[in-house]
Amino acid sequence: MSSCGCGNTPKADANGAVGTVGTAMPTGGKDLLNSGSSELVECRVMPGSVIEKARAEAEGLFRDYEGNRYWFCCKGCGPRFDANPRKYADVS
Repeated sequence: MSSCGCGNTPKADANGAVGTVGTAMPTGGKDLLNSGSSELVECRVMPGSVIEKARAEAEGLFRDYEGNRYWFCCKGCGPRFDANPRKYADVS
């Protein structure tokens, strides 16, 4: 797991589940991870960070590469993707 400098450091818990440090849900918040929404994707640059597609697009946190769209968890991930898009696009 890597960190992109946005403060969302992926971390596995005792059961091996990956989440992010410092991302507690606010009171009354919507639990996107358990909502059953198909509009969630994992950041290719920082695996373990889940992003809502609509929010990422509204904030410009995406790139199109070879006919596919890739969404990012923060502004720091876009430039890292741009530097080597093939590396991140080939992630399975």
